[in-house]
Amino acid sequence: MKLLVGLGNPGSKYTNTRHNAGFLALDHLAKTLKLKFSPDKHAPAEVAVGEDFMLVKPTTFMNNSGVAVLDLLKRAGLTPADLLVIYDDVDLPVGTFRYRKQGSSGGQNGMKSIIDILGTQDIARIRIGIGKDESRDTADYVLSKFSPDDKAATVKLFTEIFSNLQDYL
Repeated sequence: MKLLVGLGNPGSKYTNTRHNAGFLALDHLAKTLKLKFSPDKHAPAEVAVGEDFMLVKPTTFMNNSGVAVLDLLKRAGLTPADLLVIYDDVDLPVGTFRYRKQGSSGGQNGMKSIIDILGTQDIARIRIGIGKDESRDTADYVLSKFSPDDKAATVKLFTEIFSNLQDYL
């Protein structure tokens, strides 16, 4: 069993924002696999269950994502080695991604929460490029909606990533 965790913020206010790239990625995968998300009964998250994996969207808000991840790992009897986290990265251009098996949070607060609560940096992750706008405050930018072109490039990227998902698990 693997846990694929997409990071984002719950609520309609944050739907289709750059900071919710992790949620958008899992929504795309769930739609492709004909899976539906539903609230987890024991953890603050929405989950969609596949044959040997669980898609997870924490509902704790980005900065507390580790709470939901720890709950689900414990309940499923899994370790951080069974985890893949997907989240936004302003330091990568739109339409690009990076995969790493371990490392620091790079300043991404959702990943920082997970690392801090699990007590390890040995967590696989896929960082989705959302670009940056030097003329705007970073917080305002990441909470802004994708432009139509950026959203199309990002969805195309999800297709590329998930067609090779076994490479990251």
